[in-house]
Amino acid sequence: MGDKANAHPGAAGRAVTADQPSSVRNVVLVGHSGSGKTTLVEALALTAGAVNRAGRVEDGGTVSDYDEIEHRQQRSVQLSLVPLEWDGYKINVLDTPGYADFVGELRAGLRAADAALFVVSAAQEADAIAGSCRMVWEECAAVGMPRAIVVTHLDTARVDFDELTRVLARVFGGDDPDAILPLYVPVLGPQSPDGHAPATGLVGLLTQKIFDYASGERKENPPDEAQLPLIEEARNRLIEGIIAESEDESLMDRYLGGEEIDLKTLIDDLEKAVARGTFHPVLAAAPAAPGGKQGLGTVELLELITRGFPTPLEREAPVVTTPGGKPRPRITCDPDGPLVAEVVKTSSDPYVGRISLVRVFSGTLRPDETVHVSGHGLADRGHEDHDVDERIGALSEPFGKQQRQLGQCVAGDLACVAKLSRAETGDTLSAKDDPLLMEPWTMPDPLLPLAIQAHSKADEDKLSQGLARLVAEDPTMRLEQNQDTHQVVLWCLGEAHKDVALERLRNRYGVQVDVVPHKVSLRETFGGRAAGRGRHVKQSGGHGQYAICEIEVEPLPPGSGIEFVDKVVGGAVPRQFIPSVEKGVRAQAAKGVAAGHPLVDVRVTLLDGKAHSVDSSDAAFQTAGALALREAAADARIDLLEPVAEVQVLVPDEYVGPVMSDLSGRRGRVVGTEQAGPGRTLVRADVPEIEIGRYAVDLRSISHGTGRFDRSYARHEAMPPQVAEKVRERVEG
Repeated sequence: MGDKANAHPGAAGRAVTADQPSSVRNVVLVGHSGSGKTTLVEALALTAGAVNRAGRVEDGGTVSDYDEIEHRQQRSVQLSLVPLEWDGYKINVLDTPGYADFVGELRAGLRAADAALFVVSAAQEADAIAGSCRMVWEECAAVGMPRAIVVTHLDTARVDFDELTRVLARVFGGDDPDAILPLYVPVLGPQSPDGHAPATGLVGLLTQKIFDYASGERKENPPDEAQLPLIEEARNRLIEGIIAESEDESLMDRYLGGEEIDLKTLIDDLEKAVARGTFHPVLAAAPAAPGGKQGLGTVELLELITRGFPTPLEREAPVVTTPGGKPRPRITCDPDGPLVAEVVKTSSDPYVGRISLVRVFSGTLRPDETVHVSGHGLADRGHEDHDVDERIGALSEPFGKQQRQLGQCVAGDLACVAKLSRAETGDTLSAKDDPLLMEPWTMPDPLLPLAIQAHSKADEDKLSQGLARLVAEDPTMRLEQNQDTHQVVLWCLGEAHKDVALERLRNRYGVQVDVVPHKVSLRETFGGRAAGRGRHVKQSGGHGQYAICEIEVEPLPPGSGIEFVDKVVGGAVPRQFIPSVEKGVRAQAAKGVAAGHPLVDVRVTLLDGKAHSVDSSDAAFQTAGALALREAAADARIDLLEPVAEVQVLVPDEYVGPVMSDLSGRRGRVVGTEQAGPGRTLVRADVPEIEIGRYAVDLRSISHGTGRFDRSYARHEAMPPQVAEKVRERVEG
């Protein structure tokens, strides 16, 4: 790599097509927000000839034009695709948001790609790289994604590239820091008065050639004699790192014995190690100067993508079954194989309607054919199972705001599919006569609740459809219709995710909503024994109403529910009306007896009562039963029960103290800690749910973006009196 002076860029203004998997490269750009991923995409597009020198496409927009929300918020909020052509290869560049709230888009990009460019800003402090960047690196490692590291923002003052690569090796290298080494190092130009020396070119460590970008166009030069000793140490380390990952075990002995390993062998071993994901080269890149044809390092990146990254043929496809769950042989990346494609992103276009970004894993997808749509469904997130046939519309690929038509999409490639009205993100497309279902990727669990209500009657009529379309596009959201609190709740991944959801409802679906305080599902119970008498006697002419019952209420252990016991003797309450009393008691218990929350964990014993031969009825005894329970509650101590969650927090060791202190301040009880890998601790605690409504946001602040948590309902338990009193005051107020 790095020995070409130029390649053959693709032509702008036309679709980039592929007729075989070996000519496709799918690469996802990942990294922290602000690292320069989108700028790098535009620089690659310029070098590949997909845009003009001003970075504009045919319609005058930029290659990164995609979502109106991104322009308003000045940050990426969703996965986007930019197809490029370089040296006869089609490169699908997937740009992902760097903000932690959009980790679902990151995981979708990892599913669609075969390798990743991990983008790190030279302006970031070492602590920031060790924090939020490490989380993204671990996301890539979890799915076995081959990675190369790209350093951006080289124009930042006082950047020490050598020191930065050592930080990267320490943070990302784990037990093998020599698997992260620079493939190129910047050449610095003359120093400015403030001591800043800009990068004007790169040294290819293997080829020992200088690639000069000072003129805005890449030129190849031999190194000066004075430069050779400066690159010798870095070159030797790189060669040793490559040889250590070589499949030829004799290579290291030959090298240590003084043999000069030929360049072709080193490059071949480097490419294999990168494709296997065992070696992660470090490169540098910067956008072109105004009027320039090529940004610094962009040619080297395109060469790495086309020559060092794996082809779709080398990727093991996810497991497939029938929609009913029966095993099927593992599919291969064969354009002539059975059709298996997956929706990795769903979006809406005001003119075209729903657009599905699809990765084809097997077979060939063609326009206007009927496919089978299978989906696991996520019932807890408002998604239903899918098992239907649909006729797809046109195939296209996005480029800025354009949609360029495609004649087909072969195995290994990506395309946008129009008119799939039922398919959602994560669904499988297959042949209608051979329906298949792919094993889904793991969706992050949304843990920030957003309670909403329609702003007006007109919005109320559109709310249901708008929410359905919103969650169809974004499976990381969970839609809840809470039966206890009667609230509509959108569960999101964080504040930014919440803001995007509200803006899409308002601007894309025309639904204005109001955000209201989120309520948790409280319960009530008796704090001790109590008795109550329900008397429902009315005589107002005609058929009257007559029912009297006497009950005793006593608390039961947590989780017991409502227990009804009949101890009436002598027929004081006729047998046919005893179920009526129970029905009235249970109906009142569901409504609550103090603050309007369901009553639980009590035994209600019917002791006595009176009936009238003419005026007693089922309805009368239901009313009497409810009155008796209310009277008993009026003379008893009623405890409020709050839901308690089992919380597991995974944080770097240095944040364990602050996290445990914060949990204690939320009335949490830490029940244990344990090591969860190098430098990581898992903290387990029981915390009242009312205290962790915003914990998804607060934990990110406490741990500087490095912490994660999950929660699950454990039980309801008594709320402290002082907290319960505040809740009652809010209800009465």
